[in-house]
Amino acid sequence: MLETTKVKELEQVVIRFSGDSGDGMQLVGNMFSNLSAFIGNSISTFPDYPAEVRAPKGTLSGVSGFQVHLGAEGVYTPGDKADVLVAMNPAALKVNVKNIKKNAVVIFDTDSFLKSDLEKALFTTNDPFAELGLGSVQQVPVPMTSMVKHAVEGTGLDAKAAMKSKNMFALGLICWLFDRPLERAILMLQNKFGKKPSVLEANIKVLTDGYNYGNNIHASVSTFRIEGHASQPGIYTDINGNKATAYGLVAAAEKAHLPLFLGSYPITPATDILHELAKLKELNVKTVQAEDEIAGICTAIGASFAGDLAATSTSGPGLALKSEAIGLAVMAELPLVVVDVQRGGPSTGLPTKSEQTDLLQALFGRNGESPVVVVAAATPTDCFEMAYKAAKIALEHMTPVILLTDAFIANGSSAWRVPNLAEYPDIRPNYVRPEMLEKGWKPYLRDEKTMVRYWALPGMEGFMHRLGGLEKDYTTSAISTDPANHQKMVDARKA
Repeated sequence: MLETTKVKELEQVVIRFSGDSGDGMQLVGNMFSNLSAFIGNSISTFPDYPAEVRAPKGTLSGVSGFQVHLGAEGVYTPGDKADVLVAMNPAALKVNVKNIKKNAVVIFDTDSFLKSDLEKALFTTNDPFAELGLGSVQQVPVPMTSMVKHAVEGTGLDAKAAMKSKNMFALGLICWLFDRPLERAILMLQNKFGKKPSVLEANIKVLTDGYNYGNNIHASVSTFRIEGHASQPGIYTDINGNKATAYGLVAAAEKAHLPLFLGSYPITPATDILHELAKLKELNVKTVQAEDEIAGICTAIGASFAGDLAATSTSGPGLALKSEAIGLAVMAELPLVVVDVQRGGPSTGLPTKSEQTDLLQALFGRNGESPVVVVAAATPTDCFEMAYKAAKIALEHMTPVILLTDAFIANGSSAWRVPNLAEYPDIRPNYVRPEMLEKGWKPYLRDEKTMVRYWALPGMEGFMHRLGGLEKDYTTSAISTDPANHQKMVDARKA
């Protein structure tokens, strides 16, 4: 870095990458976040993508973004308004005008701010900054497209493939702006594109050119330095809430010495839990992608009856569909974890946007008196802790547990210290014991101190039984319609 470069020391900063859905903003955002975590910064991220599948290029409805908040320490959210915006086209600038500070640095691709591009973004003048009232921002115009075309000459890539590396130019420039280690970014590219030499070569070349371009404009923009902080010793990784939830369930199954079963139907923004667990067959994890939400939870209830740690994942509309089956799990007193990754509603609502409005549905959204435990995660990394806790409560108390997260923390990420599982409390389900048969065991026999029903698994000799949705007699476990008995069972399930 040249000596004349102005360097500003910051405690924290918010950066937003924004462009079309196909511009690779999620990739560069993740890479920059990992680079920052590597040098010891605290990070919190949030990917922001449209519900539309590949809206017309350059239009307002197709804008995708990735926001990262990084600081020396004490970063707990992805931040509010951005200090730096990377806008790959006019639509990205227009959509994010409400998301940047008045004195923000705006880096934009001048080659994508032509008259036709401005018209797609519904600008009426040739000066988008003046039209949006952005006179106080610091503009950093960069001819990214033309420079990328020049950089990839000789790599063997066609023009369309070459343009896919334009996001790396933006990453290189931001790496220069915030003094990130370029060597680490190159290593990430090698891991991602190692099997595609021409693609790897192009991306490294464009990344390096973006970094060098920053050096060449050092007099027109300040660079920023955010010192790292000393972290607790251990292995760290960048993790989002959905992945942390999946790992928390796996950890709980391991501590309980049980297989993990997830029965689920894909729904935004919870689907990644299913995707992640489907990769972990070697850890005794079984997954079923069911034909609908009801089938998803019913397969999980069956797995619970069979002796697995059973879970199902969904979002608000799916939780409504699962309500009757949750009531069945309450009546059968079977352990079950229901993960609700909340999104905007009602109905289909806002599939890719966050909203925390399922609490009352989680607490009371079933017929009859059917109490369940409801827990909620606060951060992406907290999803691991709460998934573990939800599973522990479900298994030790023979009850369904609803874990509430939301799209904000499910898709957002932060640095996570990989935990030592030996430090976590044991999980001890309330299993039946052989001597219970001599005393006249019944399916709803429960521990009188904890009021927890004993768990009898199929294959345990002498413990063959059936469970169902009809009310049972407290003593005999036979079907009962007696009002006094019903009240006693309601009280027992509530205890």
